[in-house]
Amino acid sequence: MRIALVTETYPPEINGVALTVAGLVEGLREAGHTVQLVRPRQVDADVQDTNGDSVLVRGARLPRYPGLQFGLPTTRRLRALWKSERPEAIYVATEGPLGYSALRAARAIGIPAATGFHTRFDDFARHYGFGFLTPVVFAYLRRFHRHGAATLVPTAELRDFLIENKFGNVVLLRRAVDHRMFSPARRDEALRAQWGLKPGQLAVLYVGRIAPEKNLQLAVRTFREIQKIHRDARYIWVGDGPARAALAAANPDFIFCGIQRHEALARHFASADLFLFPSLTETFGNVTLEALASGLPAVAFDYGAAREHLRPEYGRCVRFGDEAMFVRETLELVRADVTAPAIRAAAAAAVADLDPATVASSFAKLLAGIAERNPAASTPGRFSEGAT
Repeated sequence: MRIALVTETYPPEINGVALTVAGLVEGLREAGHTVQLVRPRQVDADVQDTNGDSVLVRGARLPRYPGLQFGLPTTRRLRALWKSERPEAIYVATEGPLGYSALRAARAIGIPAATGFHTRFDDFARHYGFGFLTPVVFAYLRRFHRHGAATLVPTAELRDFLIENKFGNVVLLRRAVDHRMFSPARRDEALRAQWGLKPGQLAVLYVGRIAPEKNLQLAVRTFREIQKIHRDARYIWVGDGPARAALAAANPDFIFCGIQRHEALARHFASADLFLFPSLTETFGNVTLEALASGLPAVAFDYGAAREHLRPEYGRCVRFGDEAMFVRETLELVRADVTAPAIRAAAAAAVADLDPATVASSFAKLLAGIAERNPAASTPGRFSEGAT
């Protein structure tokens, strides 16, 4: 197939949407599909495109999210592009101005488009002091996704929620995790030594944006309770964000490793002993899959990836919003010895079947289905090389 993917975030930016879309692009290309990637130009990126068929558009900085941006409206350009280089189907991964422009252009020239529901922006509004806008944001999301032929979601829970809230044609597409990257074999004793750990000492890990919406105070409180059992435990923080400076000042014993990518990130996962994920605002939570694939027991609230994949044999799935239970279940898991080889093996085995190639194949079949049902379909054009 000839497929156009539209996204307002992409690596080297680090977030769940960027990494998920990049995985889909890679999987589709490896399967022989032709993929045209439409995204904002990343002015700070060292490498603009490694494949030669990205369409780079203008973007603007996203307030309160340094390093991220949204694409500016570009309906006319996309309509002209897709008239001359017609894809069989379009996937719109983000709901910003660029995504909306893509849906308008696709509809104008009769190309079927699927959308992805990756982020609960209505929850983000509440955590950043704009709670009064939550109903407005949710209404926009519903209106946006109604323009697509299908709305793709990563969990059955989210699918059911959107259907109940009158979103149309919601389709489940599981997330994948790269087992070539995230594996227990990446464990690195030298890295643990850099963290100041001796054999047998406990390393607790946080990976993600260090920001208010991640419920970080619960993570801190839980770790302090862990220290009553393991006095020499260390808390390792991977990532960056607006709350980092204050968190570091208040907790000088925490180890902040900054943003890590690729093999370095995989080594950090595999070299820890317990993953705490107290966030209440995830649409999915890719880091939960990466932790499990790395053989890392995890504690998270009962929604998103945790509800789908976390089991008592290798972690704890805690009643949503129950912070006391989060602390209590974590301590029970720690007392059961999270470093036991059987627990780590069970964690890795739990997500072994979430293969990127399988997910990409399911994605391609879904797009082929909406293309076949499209009454306005015509012979697709050929994507040009290196469009910018």
